[in-house]
Amino acid sequence: MSVKKILHVIPSVGPLRGGPSAMVRGLAESLSREGVETHVATTNDNGPELLDVPCGVPVVQGNVTFWYSPRQTRCYTVSWPLASWLADYVSEFDVVHIHALFSFSTLPAAFWAHRRRVPYIVRPLGTLSNWGMKNRRPWLKGISFRFIESLVLKHAALVHYTSDQEYLEAAALRVTTAPAIIPNALPDRSNEAVPGDFRVRYPELRGRRVVLFLSRLDRKKGLDLLLPAFAALRQQMPDVSLVVAGNGEPDFVDGLKSTAESLGIAADVLWPGFLSGDEKHAAFADADLFVLPSYSENFGIAAVEAMGAGLPVIVSDQVAIHREISQARAGMTVGCDISQIAAAMARLLKDSALRRSFAEDGRLLVRQQYSSNAVTRRLIGVYNQIAIPRVSSGRSGLPATEHPVHTN
Repeated sequence: MSVKKILHVIPSVGPLRGGPSAMVRGLAESLSREGVETHVATTNDNGPELLDVPCGVPVVQGNVTFWYSPRQTRCYTVSWPLASWLADYVSEFDVVHIHALFSFSTLPAAFWAHRRRVPYIVRPLGTLSNWGMKNRRPWLKGISFRFIESLVLKHAALVHYTSDQEYLEAAALRVTTAPAIIPNALPDRSNEAVPGDFRVRYPELRGRRVVLFLSRLDRKKGLDLLLPAFAALRQQMPDVSLVVAGNGEPDFVDGLKSTAESLGIAADVLWPGFLSGDEKHAAFADADLFVLPSYSENFGIAAVEAMGAGLPVIVSDQVAIHREISQARAGMTVGCDISQIAAAMARLLKDSALRRSFAEDGRLLVRQQYSSNAVTRRLIGVYNQIAIPRVSSGRSGLPATEHPVHTN
């Protein structure tokens, strides 16, 4: 059948939650442009903050309807009102697309979809990676996976992986549910950033070459490798600055800044905080290269954004799309090793022709594999394969939307 109405369920679409939240917003908008009525059930979570949004009423943003529920706890993003909403209305949809595991919203979404015989898809968001299972509360995760997540995955119609590497790591955990490997899409952007704007805002970058890291500040991102690698680079090239853009837990960020001090590079490292929209694209426009040295990355949307902006990239061999980047000659792949990262940065900064070549091939890779239209149409094809004719639940449909809240 041809799907008409899709529900996405995710713990948070807050911008401070990073790539997964932004991806769901972009995907929902793209689906709506293809004629699929798209709803998102989520919470008012925004990391350490709460979103300033009305809860319990439809909030229309673009052509997408968001249903926000209040968050009770930040840990696992618990929201009992969200669970209640899912119990009442999940049967109104053709397919439920669940984003995340090891989070509260996943359980009621999967339970009620299974109970109401609505096919559902699970996108694990990298939570089944080797690194994540070993380094994120491994004892608790092991128990939870055995008794909760394994059942959620067992009853799913499909598991949505964003890369071959993510699929292989899940297979090692004996996840046997049918896979759909569909990459994340780069959100459409009509206007280009003007080079120079970011340097105007941060005059300390004037006359300097810029290495950019832009992602959530978290220990899995390899910043403990990048800072000493940059210190080694700085000894060779005194006109280089490192921009570390993103937010994270205050204690962790303070520790990074202390590391920069101890390495003697504090004056050469800029910490602009979380960047979005025009500020983020201005940073891409003024950087000379982008580095993502993660210990684990189920996709790497920040690297895709950088390539889309025409930046040569350096990624670790733990970033799931590193093979695609290397094969397309869009960037360099390195091990999670300080000397390799430093050498790659030095090589690119010294070779302007190589930077231009990587930039051109990176843009081509993004257009061919990660465009919004290409990814959305593949996903709609998957929805159509698993959707079954809906049986009326006896309800009168979703809550009244005569007076939804409209936001930009």
